[in-house]
Amino acid sequence: MQAAKPPASFCLGMNSLVKIFRVRISRKNQFKVCGPLRSTTFFFLFIGFLGYGLPLPAQTAKTSPPQSELSPEKAVTLAEQGHCRENISALKRAMGTQVPAATRKQAGVVGVRCALAVDDRDAALEFIRLLNKQFGRDPDVLFVVVHAYSDLSTRAAQDLGRTAPQSVAAHKLNAEALEMQGKWEPAQLEYEEMIRKEPNARGIHFLLGRLLLSRPDAGPDAPARAKQEFQKELQIDPSNSGAEYILGELARREENWEEATARFSQAAKLDPNFAEAFLGWGVSLIGGKKYQQAIPPLRIAERLTPQNPEIHQALGTALVRSGQKEEANKEFAIHRSLSSTAPNAPNSGKPE
Repeated sequence: MQAAKPPASFCLGMNSLVKIFRVRISRKNQFKVCGPLRSTTFFFLFIGFLGYGLPLPAQTAKTSPPQSELSPEKAVTLAEQGHCRENISALKRAMGTQVPAATRKQAGVVGVRCALAVDDRDAALEFIRLLNKQFGRDPDVLFVVVHAYSDLSTRAAQDLGRTAPQSVAAHKLNAEALEMQGKWEPAQLEYEEMIRKEPNARGIHFLLGRLLLSRPDAGPDAPARAKQEFQKELQIDPSNSGAEYILGELARREENWEEATARFSQAAKLDPNFAEAFLGWGVSLIGGKKYQQAIPPLRIAERLTPQNPEIHQALGTALVRSGQKEEANKEFAIHRSLSSTAPNAPNSGKPE
């Protein structure tokens, strides 16, 4: 989350930072919340129970004599008839390498459903692992896996609601669910109440700052208020690379290249796999006309996410302005190739 401007097509947009935060910065530099977590209070209100052919626990009450040497086909048949608990081990064996692929796939899918039906989460995760390993590109398998993870997420949220309904974690889930529904004011009040009760809790100032940048009705002072929250977060948790990154983006928007460079570089040092931080670091150096210095962080960003066209555009700019035209042309060519297949791709592959 301009002197010598960065490339016109450059956007420090984060398509999906699935790290300690989720935020998206559009080409108009607006921050948006992306995919917040769901709480026990609101989760079922807007998605309901994810029943996708799972046998209900009542259906699994049937009993059958344990059979350690069932054939894979027989194990699948019994499980589909509701004999889940006693056949989970047989279903795992049915996913062995000597079993035909179609049977292994069926055993894995039925195994996931059975494991969830009897709330055997370890077994469910094992079946998911096996399915991903053996059928990772199969759309039917991926469909089941998506719903299985959603179901497991629901159950974990239920556990949190039952065991610690007044905890900071439970309130965080509740606030993020409110954000997901666009209920900005109640969500903000939830975060502010958490801060009032536990001002030094890690992560809450960050979430409040993110919300302030996400609210469409936050007002013109929202960036300044959010900045204060990110700074408070770093006082509590200096290792929060997300807070450093967004402070860097705010400084970049204000053309404060020195602060932006410092913030992005710190975020990158805190998280060496944070490609967007390396990209922001390099672009801020370009903005400050430090073209040669911009090349190393952009090379790292390129290594981490080689399919990001914006990295190649920024790197090409740094190279051409450092006098390395041949290398720059290679990067611009990659940028054009990647951008031609991307939606809303910019037309130009060269710096302004």
